[in-house]
Amino acid sequence: MPDVVIAFFALGLLAGLVKSDLKVPLPIYETLSILLMLTLGLKGGMALHGVPLAPILPELGLIAATGVALPLLLYPLLRKVVRLSSANAASVAAHYGSVSAGTFAVVMALAIQQELPMAPQTTLYLVLLELPAIVTMLWLYRYVNGSKASSLAILHEALTSRGVLLLGGGLLIGWLYGPAGLSGITPVLMGGFSTLLALFLLEMGLCTAKVCSPLPFKQWRLMLFALITPLILAWFGIALGFLLGLSSGSILVLATLMASASYIAAPAAIRAAIPDADIGLALLAALGITFPLNVLFGVPLYLSWIMALTP
Repeated sequence: MPDVVIAFFALGLLAGLVKSDLKVPLPIYETLSILLMLTLGLKGGMALHGVPLAPILPELGLIAATGVALPLLLYPLLRKVVRLSSANAASVAAHYGSVSAGTFAVVMALAIQQELPMAPQTTLYLVLLELPAIVTMLWLYRYVNGSKASSLAILHEALTSRGVLLLGGGLLIGWLYGPAGLSGITPVLMGGFSTLLALFLLEMGLCTAKVCSPLPFKQWRLMLFALITPLILAWFGIALGFLLGLSSGSILVLATLMASASYIAAPAAIRAAIPDADIGLALLAALGITFPLNVLFGVPLYLSWIMALTP
């Protein structure tokens, strides 16, 4: 049986497909997403508390460089094979070069449940892959199309997105205060993490049904891209994880992040910087296809691949 939180995603998806009146009120969804990102940041920060950072800088630098390379590799594929316009190719490449915070929460929960060994810096992978991808793709679009958006505005949009601020701020607070300093709030946040994630995934199921109903079959190339690309990118993540000598839990998180696509931070940045892009296309691929693929099937599949390769 899959983890119980996945059942809540399936329930939301089913409710959306059968046109139920079930919905998670927007203020509650906003609260859930804030608490999830903050909790994940605090978890990572507490794990890093007291850990020397200098020895892990090469690892983190290589992962950040991957966040730059991924969208640059995907852009020509989206232009020539998927046949998207320059604006839409840049948009989708930014979404897939970036990563999914929701998928990150799911894979972290699974890794903890399975008691997989994870390095303390694993939580940093989300920020390291998300920010460079968005900024790189928006700069590329400016270079190719002469967009009027300034480099500073693009960087500001990426750095001040809600997910990045909450995750980065939580990480810093957790690192500075450590488990002892945060003991007054961690029982509520850490103890209720699975409940928060379950309710968040319920809403994600409803959102997925909305994006995919009905499926625009004229975009079949993009839908195939959204199905196939995550499986290929997961193998890149697994190879990079083994190259860096990471533990199995960290490899699983890295592979899953590379296989995911952003549907929170990237849309906000793209809307501001590439007004000609159709955000609906990016969300169809990222949230409508890739997110459920990873949550329902991908994460356990990637774990099986890693276990098969582990001596």
